[in-house]
Amino acid sequence: MVYLYLLATFLFVFGIKKLTSIKTCQKGNKISEFAMLLAIVTTLVTFSNLSWGVIVAGLIVGGAIGVAIAKKTPTTQMPEMVAALNGFGGCASALVAIAFMLIDETLKDPAKRLWDTGPVNAISTPATILIGMVTLTGSFVAYFKLGGKKYAHPLKGANRHALHAAIGLAVLLLAWWQIATGSHVQMSIATVLITVLSAALGVLLVMPIGGADMPVVVSLLNSYSGVAGATAGLVIGSPLLVVVGALVGTSGLILTQIMCKAMNRSLGNVLLGGMGEETVAKDAKDYKSIKSTTPEEVAMLLDGAASVVIVPGYGLAVAQAQHVVRELGDLLGKRGCNVRYAIHPVAGRMPGHMNVLLAESDVPYDHLWEMDSINSDFKNTDVVIIVGANDVVNPAAREATGPIAGMPILDVDHARTVVVIKRSLAPGYAGIKNPLFDMDNCLMVFLDAKEALEGMVKEVKELAK
Repeated sequence: MVYLYLLATFLFVFGIKKLTSIKTCQKGNKISEFAMLLAIVTTLVTFSNLSWGVIVAGLIVGGAIGVAIAKKTPTTQMPEMVAALNGFGGCASALVAIAFMLIDETLKDPAKRLWDTGPVNAISTPATILIGMVTLTGSFVAYFKLGGKKYAHPLKGANRHALHAAIGLAVLLLAWWQIATGSHVQMSIATVLITVLSAALGVLLVMPIGGADMPVVVSLLNSYSGVAGATAGLVIGSPLLVVVGALVGTSGLILTQIMCKAMNRSLGNVLLGGMGEETVAKDAKDYKSIKSTTPEEVAMLLDGAASVVIVPGYGLAVAQAQHVVRELGDLLGKRGCNVRYAIHPVAGRMPGHMNVLLAESDVPYDHLWEMDSINSDFKNTDVVIIVGANDVVNPAAREATGPIAGMPILDVDHARTVVVIKRSLAPGYAGIKNPLFDMDNCLMVFLDAKEALEGMVKEVKELAK
């Protein structure tokens, strides 16, 4: 059985490695799925005193729910589903730690303490409950924020951080009580209080964070879920769970650092919370020289363009226009136009959201360009089409102060012509004005992304006749 666990561990590592490339991510996902199946089967075979009826029922019911959710979840809600899955992972780890205290043979002796199960188990148990519950509730606050809900933290500034610190200190004191007490009643009370306070802390930590920073939060919570899994593995003595949890935790942390760099945020700000609070600047809709255009006029621009860059944003996902944007790109490509897709690391509402969206519509992998690779070439680009993106193309990031000051952006304003497809002049998640819209080389198409792109496709086809 040890060799099967080692094989599963190797497959997990190999699968995650494959996930780092767009070309191999599907294969990596399948390898990781097989590794998980192997780990589950090996674990079930290892233990002979299992209630097989409960296990089979759990597999059937849980599997059916998972399939139903996956099939019914549109691409636009993929970030919300990822956030929810992070939360469920944290909850599962917390329940493992709580179950350990209920079934461990050592603790069945009323005179024994949690510490008597061993230092590793004793410390890992409250840590797993804390991290797991923070992940659960924090993930579901993120879930609702990704869905457009807004929540106000009861406190501001230093008072808010003082409250978080007080709750954290209370959890640590309760953890010490849980570990040291020889009373099962007191241990149970400590466990309940740790669970409740940790759940409250998860809500409070994520509540003040604005929607613009949700990609950072989602990747950080993903890391938390992995850490919770690793500590749960220490609680029950499962090396495989420790390894897999550590892999998820570290990869999530690395991704968080990448997201922080892309958002010009420090990891300390993410951990403390409160960055990117949802406020709207007074001049967010105050524009003076907007130039509106139509899909027909844009098609005429595209007819003479040798180089076109398409910048996808969340508006593309909302409109479910990924297939239409690929059709437009294919039409232009057949006419000899160099068509590329510029991907900002935090475009959309979760890391890699736009990559997944475009891959779904079979956009060639070599047409997807990362921000650092394409930024220097915008000055040689005839037309840039921005589909539902805002903050990631906002020149205000180049200013010395402001909510997005210093944030790396796509330098679309350097192109000869910029076409922005947007339903209105409403600000992005940062809640600030976008000076790009007022620039001389910028044209606005005030339509739903799919409607606008379908109009462009139609006109491009007409011009080709």
